[in-house]
Amino acid sequence: MAVPLMTQEAEAAAQADAAASSRKADLHGLAFLATIAIVMTVWIGALVWAVMAFLNWLVS
Repeated sequence: MAVPLMTQEAEAAAQADAAASSRKADLHGLAFLATIAIVMTVWIGALVWAVMAFLNWLVS
């Protein structure tokens, strides 16, 4: 005879906990991607600024 290890309530709570954890991981991933996008934009902006400053110095 099989003995259930978890009651239905405990099983439902575990599934809800897993769904909340998944949403939390998605939020962390989204924040990580947003941070990368911001840093890359700033980096490219700095490179463009440096090239423009160099060319400005070169022609002056």
